[in-house]
Amino acid sequence: MRCRLSMFLMIAAAVALTAVSCDRNKPTDSSTSGLASLVCDESFENILNQEVDVFEYSYPNANIIPYYASESAAVDSLLQLKTSMIIVPRELTAEQVEYLNSKKKNVKSRKIAVDAIAIIANNENPIEELSIEELKNILIGKYTDWNDISPNKSGEIMIVFDNQGSSTVKYMRDSVTGGQLFGKNVYAQNSNKEVFEVVKRKKNALGIIGVTWLNADLDGGTANGVDIKSKVEKLERNDTTELASEYNNNFAKDLKVVAIRRNDNPIAYKPYQYYIYTGDYPFYRSVYVISTAPGGSLANGFYSFLTGVISQKIILGTGILPAMMPQRNVSLE
Repeated sequence: MRCRLSMFLMIAAAVALTAVSCDRNKPTDSSTSGLASLVCDESFENILNQEVDVFEYSYPNANIIPYYASESAAVDSLLQLKTSMIIVPRELTAEQVEYLNSKKKNVKSRKIAVDAIAIIANNENPIEELSIEELKNILIGKYTDWNDISPNKSGEIMIVFDNQGSSTVKYMRDSVTGGQLFGKNVYAQNSNKEVFEVVKRKKNALGIIGVTWLNADLDGGTANGVDIKSKVEKLERNDTTELASEYNNNFAKDLKVVAIRRNDNPIAYKPYQYYIYTGDYPFYRSVYVISTAPGGSLANGFYSFLTGVISQKIILGTGILPAMMPQRNVSLE
């Protein structure tokens, strides 16, 4: 992963240098033009793709190249000065900030969203809800058959993540199993799309993904110019209720989202925006954009965009919570 990341960033740098050398008399980089790259935790790919589409539509001379990697690879790329911006589900440590400052890098960090992690199951599996303790026992291999939880003929339990180095794996290990190793029934795939495919195909499978993927285009399609224009016009209006209702908590129809209950609560909740906001749904985490880009650069311009109002409206429409907007319009309807 690190080798691929290094190669990608070297290519991006070479492209940028080529653009500069082609015409030295014209400015090639400003807050709204030029070329910039960043490294984003792969769990947030669905969100960042939308952010880049809107930014590049708004500023046609801007070219943002996102690279998707694990949380640790993203942080490493920033510390190794291979990129000037990352998006990850945690802030830098004080030691990491001090190190970057020693390299004469000014670190800016802003919380941009509150994400949730969803548990998905095959539609033929009768399971509807799990407690945190039950999920923990599944992950560590204490429960290996669906009958260990309740009468259920789905067979041996299979857990699937997007990949072994993902931040969802880290979250479950840190926040659910308390650092205990996963059991032999836990498998890593190569992408979120593969997690969906396994769960749809296997009655016994349980998938763990970022909640925005429940409303994502898993075929890799991108909006055409007309769609982008319409979306930008809608974003420029002030009706956040309209944006929230587009998501409308309509999870993928060909699988089920498992409700989760805290161990001391008889009520289970699904990862709807409202329950993420109230904290009733337990599996949530903050998302940060962290930058060392100099002022006046395209990377710094994109950082300002990501921390601005339009970006927050985009996030509102992805199924998670924007960090810097009033939440009064987020509802279950």
